[in-house]
This record gives sequence, C-alpha cells and structure tokens, in this order.
Amino acid sequence: MSTAVATVAVLGTGIMGRPMAANLLKAGFAVRAWNRSPEKAEPLSAEGAALCGTPAEAVAGTQAVITMVTDGTAVTDLLFGQGAADAAAAGTVFIDMSSIQPSLAKDHAARLASRGLGALDAPVSGGEPGAIAGTLAIMVGGEAPDFARAEPLFAAMGKATHVGPSGSGQLTKLANQAIVAITIQAVSEGLLLAAAGGADPAAVREAIGGGFCQSRILEVHGQRMIERDFNPGGRCIIHLKDMNNVLEVASELNLDLPLTRQVRDAFATIVDEMDGADFDHSALLLRLEAMNAPARLGSAADRLPT
Repeated sequence: MSTAVATVAVLGTGIMGRPMAANLLKAGFAVRAWNRSPEKAEPLSAEGAALCGTPAEAVAGTQAVITMVTDGTAVTDLLFGQGAADAAAAGTVFIDMSSIQPSLAKDHAARLASRGLGALDAPVSGGEPGAIAGTLAIMVGGEAPDFARAEPLFAAMGKATHVGPSGSGQLTKLANQAIVAITIQAVSEGLLLAAAGGADPAAVREAIGGGFCQSRILEVHGQRMIERDFNPGGRCIIHLKDMNNVLEVASELNLDLPLTRQVRDAFATIVDEMDGADFDHSALLLRLEAMNAPARLGSAADRLPT
C-alpha cells in the first residue's frame, strides 16, 4: 500500500516552481529541490529545503516528485534521461505540473506505471501571483488513488480538480491557455479602442469591470497594460509553445480553431520579430500597437525584462 507523502522532490524551481516549493515547505512537507541553474534554487535553502546536485539525488527517499519545467522534452529528459524515474522507490507518485502535450503525458504515465510508479499530469493556471499566494488552479489527470495521495500537496499550492485519466489535465490546460490568450487579445483591443477614441483606459477598465466582461484577465492583465509593465508573469515564448500544442491537438481532432490560430500567430510575431520571448503575455498589446501606430495605451514608458 502506498504511504502518505512526507517528503517531496521539486525538479524545476524557476518563476513558478520556487514559490510552489516554498508553499510546500510552509505546509510542513520536507522538500528536496533541484534546478538546472542552481542559483535559482538557492533561496529555498534558507526556507528549509535540501538542495540537490542532480534530479536523481533529489528524488531518492521521497514519496512524491513534482516536475515544473519548460516543455515536454525537458520533462522526458528529467524522468528518463537524468535518472529521476530510476532513483524512485516503488509507489512514488510523479506529478508533472509543467505544460506539455497530452499524448506525451499519457506516454510518461505508461512508462512510469511499468516501473511501479504513479503518475499525474497536473498543469496549473494562475501565473506567478497564484504560485506565490498558493491559489493556483490545478487540473489533474491520472488515477484516482494517485490523486488522493497528492491532494495534501495540491492543497498547499492551490485548488486541484481531478478531470479524468492521464492526459486530461494537459488537455484542460490547453483549453485554459486558448481562452486566456484570446481574452488577453480581446482586452488589449478593447482598451486600445477606448484610448484611441479619447477615453481614459484606466477608468474604462474600472467601468466595465462590473459587467459581463469582468474577468481575471481584465483585472490583472488589463492593469499590466495600463501600467505598461511587461515583465514576465507568464512568458510569451511559453504561451506560444502552449498555443502550438493546442493547434496540434485540434488538428488531431479535426477541429478548426480560428481565434486560437490568430493569437498563436500574434505570439509568434512577438517572439520572432519583436525580441519578446521573455515579455509577459500581456505584451499582445505591443503587437497590436505596432499594427496600429501611432495609437498607444497611455504615455508611460514600457517596463520590459532586462
């Protein structure tokens, strides 16, 4: 019988992984942390985490492993290239909180199951603010017993919902990313329209906030646009990767998603032509402004990642 989780390895302690690991420590879990760039894991040491030199070292002696890295290739490499799966004891549950292709999540789950290991695909929404506050929306695919074991971990990081078998968490995240991207584009268009016509965009955002278009995107990303703060909470290059995955899955399902395709192309323009890979995804506004120069949302200087 699987034991309760007391010690967890966190592989990937970047913008999202580090605050998630910090919240696990606050909840009383023992955390063993690893990151490809070790300096990004160092702040966790002061909070009580054990820093490890390799993924395999981090996994040894744990009952659960969380991966939070950039893409599916990186997850596969951690699990089966850098020895994380080999270092795990039977019954360990692997929880991939990265955003990857649903088909790859299913493949990982099957390979881990063949070794006597559990697997959950559990991508998140809420960005860096949600990771810091412990209020992430967590969408989980996998077997119900593995989900039950992982629930105390999820509770330290946000609110988890079991949405189906392996791959379902990633499919839910793709739906989330399509909706988020399209809504960011809609907010940027609406606010730019208002500003170009002479209205105060900050007041417009406040005025419409109580109506049907109220959303976290209008609240958070709308404020970013008004302040022209494009330092990353969610990076454009990551959202471009997600939108590519959405369209790949849509093609497999014989679906045409025109708005998703258009916003995917907008992210590609930011990344490939505007040197904006690390811009926050609210930088869809910058691409829209470039299309409509000299129209601009406010007179403040752009705050961009250095």
